[in-house]
Amino acid sequence: MTKIENFKTGIPTDNDAEIINIEPNENLENKKKIRIFLKNITESNLENLEQNLRNAYHENAEVRAFHPINDLKGIDEIKEKLWTPLLKSFPDLERRDNLIMGGSFQNKIFVSIISHLTGTFKNSWLNVPSHNKTIHLRICEAHEIQDQKIIRSHILIDTLDFIRQAGFWPINKSLGAEGMWPGPITGDGTTFENHDQELSKLSMDQSLTMQRSLNIKPETDPGSTHEYIRDKLLNHPQKEYWHPKMMWYGPCGIGTARGLEGFVDHHQLPFRLTFKERDYWKIGHYIEIADGNYSMTSGWHSIECIHGSSEWLGYEPTNKSVTMRVMDFYLHHEGLIRENWVPIDIAHILNQIGIDVFKLIKK
Repeated sequence: MTKIENFKTGIPTDNDAEIINIEPNENLENKKKIRIFLKNITESNLENLEQNLRNAYHENAEVRAFHPINDLKGIDEIKEKLWTPLLKSFPDLERRDNLIMGGSFQNKIFVSIISHLTGTFKNSWLNVPSHNKTIHLRICEAHEIQDQKIIRSHILIDTLDFIRQAGFWPINKSLGAEGMWPGPITGDGTTFENHDQELSKLSMDQSLTMQRSLNIKPETDPGSTHEYIRDKLLNHPQKEYWHPKMMWYGPCGIGTARGLEGFVDHHQLPFRLTFKERDYWKIGHYIEIADGNYSMTSGWHSIECIHGSSEWLGYEPTNKSVTMRVMDFYLHHEGLIRENWVPIDIAHILNQIGIDVFKLIKK
């Protein structure tokens, strides 16, 4: 089997940067604090929203958000462009957390979360007409902490899943199964209190080694066929890291897959055929953290590639350069990677190849 190359996956840092190794007790307190901050923001009314944001964020904080919200700077923009429209559209919004983890990477401290923001869709949001029914907004976040407050947030709300729940489907059919993401099979996504730093290190090493294996690309072999690539992926070095009952939870537009075969057929093979020219770590990860049996990585952007065929998402190739905002959350269970939650900003990707999903919605 092809040997997995070892290379650095994080963003290059200044040699003078002081590396932080956060202690378990501090990590636990950070998770508790940030969870309360985010709950208060989500469940604000328009009168106390600004105060709740100021309690949580530094004045000059940045948010890197999903398309079409994108980059925000300072509390005023965070309030006016992200949270005020959300609260007007979902006046009874509440937060339902599935996974909360924290840790340090390089010279930064993080808390990362998978949640659903649940509310009644009373008024239009992102130009999507309301239907006065319940919506679960899938949200995945990584918050960088400095002096007890958030200095930078990366936030992906699955806008295509929101559109789907609102009763519209403006894109091609998903290969995987669409639906609400479950929490971890272990049932401890928001309750675990990890004090085992060695376990966290093992989890991080496993997820990064698996990710490095993805740099082995049978689709670039001379004369490779669809059948050849599929067989190579099913017997790829990645196989050593995935649990036999693995679950891969993809974004709306791709859907969920079960087992390595489902993952290959519903996402990995079509993706590799469409983006043969790609660099997984053009910039590098801004976050690589592990917390007991959980780990998480992300880049902004994670991938730079050329849109070269129609297999993935079903759109004719444009040969345009595309960047991707991706997060990976992993559960390590029974010695292997059991579950992988993967938010990807699909609306942002489609926008780069000339497809505005918000303009395709018909009342």
